[in-house]
Amino acid sequence: MKREQVLRVGILLWLMVVWILLWGNISFGNIFGGLAVGLIIMVLLPLPRVPVEGRVHLLSILRLLWMIVYYAIQSSIQVAWLAIRPSPPPVTGVLRYQLGIKSDLVLTLCIDVLNLIPGTMVLEIDQNRRIVYVHVLDVGSQKAVSAFYRSVEDLERLFIASFERDSDWQPSPWHQRDYEFDAPRQEDQP
Repeated sequence: MKREQVLRVGILLWLMVVWILLWGNISFGNIFGGLAVGLIIMVLLPLPRVPVEGRVHLLSILRLLWMIVYYAIQSSIQVAWLAIRPSPPPVTGVLRYQLGIKSDLVLTLCIDVLNLIPGTMVLEIDQNRRIVYVHVLDVGSQKAVSAFYRSVEDLERLFIASFERDSDWQPSPWHQRDYEFDAPRQEDQP
């Protein structure tokens, strides 16, 4: 079975599970209804194709999930302390970080994780240069800024290890087409 067909079956099964969860009980009617609704959605309202250009590495994903939980708990405690401490509000700011992630899908996942971590919010993404601009709650000291950069660097490293190892990387033909579209044409250059 081709990779794309496996993804389609996975999406169909996911839509079926969501349907069953919406109804609140597992029955043959809900299973078949979920499959029917899932097929209708996939045929009538198809999502645009997203190229999958690497391989999934389960051990790295487990480390990534652990790191996400760790950073979420640590940041929640820090945000709670900043909210109740008896001193002026923290200094906030926008920091820039250039990611080494190649795939748009993995970039989106990384941005989602950054937005889930309390105290950070991605404000802008320069997709071509892979630069993200992140609003950070506490940039009042060099230690806080370094901690932010270290956490983003760790997440980036784990995302690359989980999905984009160089040995498994196979750029999609769509990936190159997007960059060719954004590149200046020769007739536009002097």
